Amino acid sequence: MRRGKLRIYLGSAPGVGKTYAMLSEAHRRIERGTDCVVGFVEHHSRPRTEVMLHGLDVTARREIAYRDSTFTEMDVDALLARRPAVALVDELAHTNVPGSRNAKRWQDVEELLQAGIDVVTTVNIQHLESLGDVVEAITGVRQRETVPDEVVRRADQIELVDMSPQALRRRMAHGNIYKPDRVDAALSNYFRPGNLTALRELALLWVADRVDEYLQEYRGEHNIRSTWQARERIVVGLTGGPEGRTLIRRAARLAEKGAGGEVLAVYIAASDGLSSASPKELAAQRTLVEDLGGTFHHVIGDDVAHALLEFARGVNATQIVLGVSRRRPWQYVFGPGVSATVAVESGPDLDVHLVTHDAAARGRRSLPVARGARLGRSRLIWGWLTGVLGPALLTLLLHAVVPELGLANDMLLFLTFTVAAALLGGLLPALASAAFGSLLLNYFFTPPLYQLTISDPRNIVAISIFVGVAVSVASVVDLAARRTHQAARLRAESEILSFLAGSILRGEDSLEALLERLRETFSMRSVALLERAGEVEPWTTAGAVGTDPVSRPEDADVDMPIGENMALALSGRVLPAEDRRVLGAFAAQAAVVLDRQRLVDEAGKARELAEGNRIRTALLAAVSHDLRTPLAGIKASVTSLRSDDVEWSEEDKGELLEGIEEGADRLAALIGNLLDMSRLNTGSVVPLIRETDLDEVVPMALGGVPDGSVELDIPETLPMVAVDRGLLERVVANVVENAVKYSPHGQPVHVSASSLLGRVELRVVDRGPGVPDEAKDRIFEPFQRHGDAPRGAGVGLGLAVARGFTEAIGGTLTAEDTPGGGLTMVLTLPTAGDAPAAAAELPASVVT
Repeated sequence: MRRGKLRIYLGSAPGVGKTYAMLSEAHRRIERGTDCVVGFVEHHSRPRTEVMLHGLDVTARREIAYRDSTFTEMDVDALLARRPAVALVDELAHTNVPGSRNAKRWQDVEELLQAGIDVVTTVNIQHLESLGDVVEAITGVRQRETVPDEVVRRADQIELVDMSPQALRRRMAHGNIYKPDRVDAALSNYFRPGNLTALRELALLWVADRVDEYLQEYRGEHNIRSTWQARERIVVGLTGGPEGRTLIRRAARLAEKGAGGEVLAVYIAASDGLSSASPKELAAQRTLVEDLGGTFHHVIGDDVAHALLEFARGVNATQIVLGVSRRRPWQYVFGPGVSATVAVESGPDLDVHLVTHDAAARGRRSLPVARGARLGRSRLIWGWLTGVLGPALLTLLLHAVVPELGLANDMLLFLTFTVAAALLGGLLPALASAAFGSLLLNYFFTPPLYQLTISDPRNIVAISIFVGVAVSVASVVDLAARRTHQAARLRAESEILSFLAGSILRGEDSLEALLERLRETFSMRSVALLERAGEVEPWTTAGAVGTDPVSRPEDADVDMPIGENMALALSGRVLPAEDRRVLGAFAAQAAVVLDRQRLVDEAGKARELAEGNRIRTALLAAVSHDLRTPLAGIKASVTSLRSDDVEWSEEDKGELLEGIEEGADRLAALIGNLLDMSRLNTGSVVPLIRETDLDEVVPMALGGVPDGSVELDIPETLPMVAVDRGLLERVVANVVENAVKYSPHGQPVHVSASSLLGRVELRVVDRGPGVPDEAKDRIFEPFQRHGDAPRGAGVGLGLAVARGFTEAIGGTLTAEDTPGGGLTMVLTLPTAGDAPAAAAELPASVVT
């Protein structure tokens, strides 16, 4: 069965028109004859959205009873039985009511997709899991309903529903989004222009990144190498010289001129041992480019210009920034240089910027040599021309101009061309020059002339010395070239190995980042880390980067075994044997990183088990002592009442019964706190957020405290709060009971409330002994009792449960000193108009 297709309407904030756009799409599909069904759509009493439901086939919702109330959720079973072509499912990040088929609505959608049903859904940018911290920093509100980014990334289509902040605020003011009594609070809090602008930018950038991913995937699938200027991406070519910082800053300014511009700084380690880069300067340039929001890349390439262009085209760059060459004018005899070569070969799709700097034309620290395995193609050509044509032209010149110069001088002139051929072309051109030159000397300048014979033995010695010197110079130059090539490669390898060692010391454990670094280093199309359980088991992918990674080592261009059941598989080109040493280091590091990730996961599970064991141990300790005291008192009172040996008066019986009742109440309170703490530790607390009046909840929470021990000051004009009523009642009860326990006799606890900046504060003030500053956070930890509190005062869970429940409903609970002595507990709660994350768009949702 084919998997259904997922289409998502993504918005920046509630009210931009996601649901309206989804319903409009449904009407268009129905007109085309598509079987389209509404699985779940929440119109939030918005007339225009509600009208769009007319004419659509709506699946009845499933009713679920929870906490003495009935809620409705999407009926997944009914949709699976109905099997429409397209299902409309609103609010992808919604949390289902406990007792539903799945905990989250996106899991319901996944079932529909697996069944081959296409799904059209909606989600806001603030509900993406990876953006939770960013949204909280912008709006001050923590999003409790989230959807994993990967769920949205896998969508077949993502359509942005956009609206300017001004237009959205006008819709709000006209009552098209919320009810009139909530408009003012929403406009002054969550729907401020700054908040909406920031959320809109988040949505636009997120969608732009996804579009860029789709574009790269398409280019890879169709093997497109030309540049598509869909987005400004600027590559900075670095040499490790002092001009690098100037180039990076210039590229950053270019990127700022266009929205979404990227800067990629690349250093290409070539086979160039004479022009070495300073590691310290490269490190400083890496830091600079990362501080400016760019990325740093290290690539190995034999030809710097070619490698730079390949890298730029591989990342779909639009511009290249290079510095003006540091060569002196006379040094251009060795070639046009990297900048000129890149400018000529970049083509019409890549703009090349040459930036002047202070080090331009001031020379390098050493002469450049041509790129190549040893001396390069151009050097070889010039060497052969010098070694062969040079002696021939010299022979014509000497024969026509100065025929009587002398054999010794003739020999020195011929030796000059042989040395030049050795310097330019290495061993073979020099040997050819020596052989050809010796023949010319013998034939034209050694008696008898114009014969290949030598009459004077001293001339034989001279020509032999000439050939020996030529061969020696050529050998030395060739050896130096090979050593230079080896030194350059070893230096590049040492830099890579240093990076790998540094990543181990820094504790970096991102397998994808390591594989991406490997792919860039060897300019491969894709890299995959494969593993298998045994020799006959199939290969599985532990991590992969790039386009179309292989799933078996046999399908790769290069494979590097790691032990018996793990291997690196690279696709793109065949690597020379000398590169396998560095590849082996990468492979070993990849195995270490993978093992570290798994050890970290296992350590996290072990910590959870250890924490659970600690809680269980503490619970056993609490049960063994604190619960034994009331049980013993109840047992003694019951035994006394049942005894036939003593005739108890009515007053005595009343006291014994009162002791039994107090012991039972203490047991109920202790067991309740223990159960609540267990629910918090297992993450099973699911608050049901509703608009609630504080003056209705607080009095009900005081049923367990003695009469006259609490003074209330709760104004009726307070705004409503968005909380779980039952959890809030437990929080207030625990905090007030703790305050009454430590308050002096005759001094009641004062409970007051006020509103400030969209929040409501409930303050519980006592005149007890207070708590030192260093202990104010510790009193909220489980099994903590302040000072010399008697063992019968409880197991120390009341405040821990109170803070856990407070955080579950989106509030905070802190302790501060009471002026004049004592302790004040401050309970801060969100108002109904300032909590869109909990109930703005989902007034009946259940939030985890």
